[in-house]
Amino acid sequence: MVKVHCSRIALAVSLIGRWPAHAAEMPQAAQSASAPDSSHAAQSQPPGAEFDEARRLSQQDKYNEAISALHQLESAHPGLKGLSHELGAAYYKMGDYATAIAFLKKALEENPADSEAEQLLGLSYYLSQRPAEAIPKLEKMQTWYASANVDASYILGICYIQTKDYPNARKAFAKMFDVPAESAASYLFTARMLLRQDFAPAAAEYAHKAVALDPKLPLAHQLLGELYLYHSQIEEAITEFRKELEINPGNAAAYYKLADGYSRQQKYDEAERLLQRSIWLESTSTGPYILLGKVLQKKGETELAVRALQ
Repeated sequence: MVKVHCSRIALAVSLIGRWPAHAAEMPQAAQSASAPDSSHAAQSQPPGAEFDEARRLSQQDKYNEAISALHQLESAHPGLKGLSHELGAAYYKMGDYATAIAFLKKALEENPADSEAEQLLGLSYYLSQRPAEAIPKLEKMQTWYASANVDASYILGICYIQTKDYPNARKAFAKMFDVPAESAASYLFTARMLLRQDFAPAAAEYAHKAVALDPKLPLAHQLLGELYLYHSQIEEAITEFRKELEINPGNAAAYYKLADGYSRQQKYDEAERLLQRSIWLESTSTGPYILLGKVLQKKGETELAVRALQ
């Protein structure tokens, strides 16, 4: 099994909106959190036409020009109210999180009620790989923007994982998926997130807890099977995938993973049969075709192997 790993930046790719090519990518949480509704924006953003040009440039993704304009304002009007906020936001959008942090901290010193600056500061800490410093800011985010609660829960949960605070991570993910914090589902969601972050031992513990709470919870046995494959415990993996298929016989991915287990035992006929089922159920996934090509090659059926890979 390919090692499951997803870095902070790689995880962010799946959820980000529009970002400059040179900036580190981040979850949609950051995008939605940094684009609050107009009522909040009106409260947190400094008024005045002084910043209009810089904001226009920023909206056009011309971050260097926007920052240059803001620094010219800084030279012409030292101590201009709201300038630290604007510079922090501009550096944040450009992806220079270290510089953004400095200006956003100054903005909060000038205006402790600047909720957008505090929000962006938390996200800048997160994207600078400083989760412990991000957590207090992100926890406050939960109460500011109702429309951003799900995304904020995701980022906060990842920060908890990175600081090994798994119980609070589980609560964050439970909120994100709208399930009770002590439910089997919350443990399963957390186990999946832990595995994506390459915290395999903790993921196994949480997956076992999910199964203990609900032995028929869909995808729980599949996750355990993946964890066993990860550690090359093939018999245990096969057992879990079979349990998953008993719960959901239409699970194409479970057939594929079970076939992977059999192929590792060199039981190629069984693997081929299961891969055909997986493909019948889900014909657009590439993994089963690739594994089928390998299995057919091992069986000496080169022409069929090539066809599967094509």
